[in-house]
Amino acid sequence: MAQMTKEQKTRLECSDEYAYVYDRNPDDELLQSANVIIGLPKPGRLKNCENLEYLQLTSSGADAYVKPGVLKPGTILLSSTGAYSQSVAESAFAMTLCLIKKLHLYRDDQNRHVWSDRGKVTSLRGATVLIVGLGAIGLVYAGLVKAMGARVIGVKRRPSECPECVDELYLVENLESLLPRADVVCSILPGTEATYHFYNKEKFSLMKNSAVFINVGRGTSQDEEALRDALLNGEIAAAGVDVFEKEPLSEGSPLWDIENLLITPHATGGDHMDVTLDLIAQIAADNFNAYVSGKPLRNVVDFETGYVK
Repeated sequence: MAQMTKEQKTRLECSDEYAYVYDRNPDDELLQSANVIIGLPKPGRLKNCENLEYLQLTSSGADAYVKPGVLKPGTILLSSTGAYSQSVAESAFAMTLCLIKKLHLYRDDQNRHVWSDRGKVTSLRGATVLIVGLGAIGLVYAGLVKAMGARVIGVKRRPSECPECVDELYLVENLESLLPRADVVCSILPGTEATYHFYNKEKFSLMKNSAVFINVGRGTSQDEEALRDALLNGEIAAAGVDVFEKEPLSEGSPLWDIENLLITPHATGGDHMDVTLDLIAQIAADNFNAYVSGKPLRNVVDFETGYVK
């Protein structure tokens, strides 16, 4: 994560009750003295932080911090859900267009100095796009594909009203009946016990052999061996994956050499867009002000599920 600007840090210096300290590499003594931490400290360094009242993560995912023993009981855990929506959704959208238009194959041909027509491509107009994990990122992605003329199906854990940019909304238990309908499956699932290897051999076998699979959620949600087999055996047409179970992806992984797999190195989020860091700073400042004032906090993480409440 890039260093905050002076203006962004000033937003956090908002209470006489707390001393603000900025340190990219805090020692154990500083961590253990902190009442509030904003950032992504290594989970293993938090076990002796007895003074910690709340931890404001600068990431949207909180899976590493909800495990038993990482934080003392009663610690409030907050995420930066929403800050990465534009960055991740736009990257997922770009991946989708790249794959259905076969631009990844043309780039390969360019690198080999080969002039070759790769044949027919498809369009988002009239396509059915299934979004699994219809949170903040999913809603932005839904708006982008909807604007291109796609029919959008959303999948969530909990029931809610159907958003305007979504044509159909279902719960996750309906997924197996929805996968055969989808031309594009975009996954934005977090990394939890419930989502571990969620996309397995059975789920890939339910997808159309012309379908494109996109994963910009967490790498643990996909069984990479099952994904490899689905791509090589023609069970799905192509995949765009930004996240992997072990990162960085090992140099010897067979996934690197799959022609119809587009790989990015967990780069759809992060601080690649200036707006992301600004939104993180705003979320952190709003929460800090709310905490000092005794007002409701934003993006409180449920330790049972790993999701924002």
